[in-house]
Amino acid sequence: MGSLKNGNKLMDADMKQAQPRVRLPVFTWLFLALGLILPMQGVGAASSDIFSSTSVSAQLISAENGVGPDTGSISAGLHLKLGKGWKTYWKSPGEVGIPPSIDWTGSENIEDVDFLWPAPERFDAFGIENFGYHDEVVFPLRITLAQPGEPVGLAASVNVLVCSTVCIPQDFKLQLKLPRASGIDKNAATLISAYADKVPDNGATSGISVETAHLSRDMTALTVTARSVRPFNRPDVFPILGDGTAFGQPDIRLGDGGRLLWARLPILAAADDPQQLSVTVTDGDRAATFAPVLTDAAVPPPFTLERAGPGLADLAWIAAIAFLGGLILNVMPCVLPVLSIKLASAMQAREQSRVRVRAGFAVSALGVLAFMWVLAAGTLVARGFGLTVGWGLQFQNPAFLTLMAVILVVFSANLFGAFEIALPSSMQTRLARAGGGRGYGGDFATGAFAAILATPCSAPFLGTAVAFALAGRPVDIAVIFTALGLGLALPYLIVATFPGMIGRLPRPGRWMIWLKLVLGLALAATAVWLFWVLNGVAGIWSASSGAGVSAIIVALLSLRRGSVVLRGSAVMILAGVALVLTSFLSQSDVPTNRVATDWTAFERSAIARHVSRGEVVFVDVTADWCLTCKANKALVLDREPVVSALRAPGVIAMQADWTRPDEAISRYLESFGRYGIPFNAIYGPGAPEGIVLPELLTAQGVLEALQDAARVRVEAKR
Repeated sequence: MGSLKNGNKLMDADMKQAQPRVRLPVFTWLFLALGLILPMQGVGAASSDIFSSTSVSAQLISAENGVGPDTGSISAGLHLKLGKGWKTYWKSPGEVGIPPSIDWTGSENIEDVDFLWPAPERFDAFGIENFGYHDEVVFPLRITLAQPGEPVGLAASVNVLVCSTVCIPQDFKLQLKLPRASGIDKNAATLISAYADKVPDNGATSGISVETAHLSRDMTALTVTARSVRPFNRPDVFPILGDGTAFGQPDIRLGDGGRLLWARLPILAAADDPQQLSVTVTDGDRAATFAPVLTDAAVPPPFTLERAGPGLADLAWIAAIAFLGGLILNVMPCVLPVLSIKLASAMQAREQSRVRVRAGFAVSALGVLAFMWVLAAGTLVARGFGLTVGWGLQFQNPAFLTLMAVILVVFSANLFGAFEIALPSSMQTRLARAGGGRGYGGDFATGAFAAILATPCSAPFLGTAVAFALAGRPVDIAVIFTALGLGLALPYLIVATFPGMIGRLPRPGRWMIWLKLVLGLALAATAVWLFWVLNGVAGIWSASSGAGVSAIIVALLSLRRGSVVLRGSAVMILAGVALVLTSFLSQSDVPTNRVATDWTAFERSAIARHVSRGEVVFVDVTADWCLTCKANKALVLDREPVVSALRAPGVIAMQADWTRPDEAISRYLESFGRYGIPFNAIYGPGAPEGIVLPELLTAQGVLEALQDAARVRVEAKR
């Protein structure tokens, strides 16, 4: 006869509901008719033996006690009773899970089996939305016979995944034989009929219809509208877009007296090759499934939600945290290039007057603040266009990396004495007249550039403040970024307040030459690091072209002859060529995000699978441009005893490389209200929702979190 399975074959059949067949009402009427003739028939149990475990008991049941003359089909069901707190899955389980499946190999007189899925419920497992059933469920089976009127032998090899704090796959066999006989089993018929009524229809009986469905271009959200002939009461929406696509909890709003349903569902993970969209709408005891045609634009909601903003005290508290985070940035791993620029500023101010020193460092602080304000404005514009925003994301842009690297190469060559950067005399005169001394443009650029180089770093308190700002109102963004800039600019402000501090530096001498060489090496090392990051973001050809153009710019500036304006114009043109060239080459040489040896590639849906088996998962979101991430790795993750703990049996070390843009990683971070890295979380039976670690890791903190996450698994073995 061959093998008959209900797995992917039946799921695919349910997906092909562009024109759903009206068969469920017929199925239900069949059981009503059987109920009417019940008193005239003999009664006998038609069910298989029961498979039983601590989590689930299962049985095949049949409405008929036997196969009557000329009977071409029978009505049966897979009856599952789940233990308290245990659940199993719908045909589309959500981000994780496996739907029940049956292999009918070995069955007798079976031509086809139609496996029907009652409408699911939504539940949460490990912080992820899942769809399925709890307590009890019957999956109705419409069995077509190969030889009408002949005995039937059902041999079902069943696979069911049941989950509580852990998930346990259950594999068992059930057998049911139906001889030539008449009569029905009243209890089985009633039970199967009740769950057959819960199977979604095509809208004819439920009175539900789906009007529109829209998928955003970046595959981040699905918007659906539906109508009902009677007002919705407790509606829910369950979309299917193929394996690999997972939806989060919907934002559901009702309008038109409750007869209009508007729902927006975030897409947590998007499949590379999405299938035909299927949408199931449920509302209490009724449900309907549709395959809507996608529309070009999303329908606006029937009303908007006004979110209450934080009070003045809350905003002031977060601003204080942001100020502290900005201050700590001055001593983070990114301090090397920033410190070089600050020391260079102090050296240049050594022989200046107190008034000039005060003004120069105040202007440098203004440069820091100006960059933060530009960053805040860019954040608002990006949010307006629906783009992903986050701390340090500009380091995923090849053009930005090239520009920063070229500037650092030029600064480094200047400190090495290859050339002197000077403005035309006419411009210097105008600046001197405007500022009462030498122009302040360099001071301003020094502060702004120091702030730019600080953004790849994350510091304690910084993540909290940035997350608050990026998720808040425009005024929140402005206040938080200003406070952050004030904290980062505090060293400049202190010198501006006490300019006499500069006078305590040693008098000019040979030490200044050596200091310039050290600072030049520091900036050159930073430029090399940026080119290395550019190689990871855009590929070797982009990095090579940027380095080559930088060398040409240095050679051009080193020429002693020629017009300063002409050389400056040539430098600007070459810098533009470098930006265009690296961006163009990055399109043809796109590298894949890398994962270090002994680490597993990040897969959000795999976290719950590992935890369900009692394993512990350590997630490390990192990037080549994240200096704090590199410090955590070198000082904690790659050292004993942490490295042995991460390689221990039952521990999965999972790494997410965010060097290049990755929507899956961005959405994962946003689920924790985080917009920057480093980010580390540990999951386990004792922490299914995850334990989020601080930005700066310690060996003791990591080990304690690993123990806390594994605690339930250890206790379960005792």
